[in-house]
Amino acid sequence: METRLVRDCSATIIPEGTAITLEKDTLLYITQTLGGNVTVRVGQRLYRISNLDIDALEEVDLGETGVSVQVSGQGEFSEESVWAALRQCFDPEIPVNIVDLGLVYDLRIDQLEGGKREVTIKMTLTAQGCGMGPTIAQDAKNRVEQLDDVENADVQIVWDPVWSPQMISDAGRKALGLESS
Repeated sequence: METRLVRDCSATIIPEGTAITLEKDTLLYITQTLGGNVTVRVGQRLYRISNLDIDALEEVDLGETGVSVQVSGQGEFSEESVWAALRQCFDPEIPVNIVDLGLVYDLRIDQLEGGKREVTIKMTLTAQGCGMGPTIAQDAKNRVEQLDDVENADVQIVWDPVWSPQMISDAGRKALGLESS
């Protein structure tokens, strides 16, 4: 879907992760609208526009794919609520969430004094040189910290074991049109 920017807009260059400003009236093509963020193409380059800057896009109906699930305030805290929050995080180049891509290796929840919790997440990326790692990790941290009972989320990027496509879940394989092995 082609659109334009109605104002200057912060963006992140994919895959290097460099922050830039796209100028008002820039024509762009929307390639992905998952997790509330938008991946756009300008010429041959891809950019990620944060959900905080969606209003910079000219009258675009993002539909259900552009709306992140609100996990805050919905029932009691549970490990599943953390997993649900992480399922709202997407690699801007791949239309599968980080859980189903097999990028989340470990999840630990610690009870803090006062009833709050600290969540520690160990995750990887599909490629070690991916500059989007800090952006994806920050998105995961923000999503988890939106849960009512979470005081802090610590997201660590690790490289052991090295990620491989075999780590993609059946749901992720289906979304990508791959056969399950």
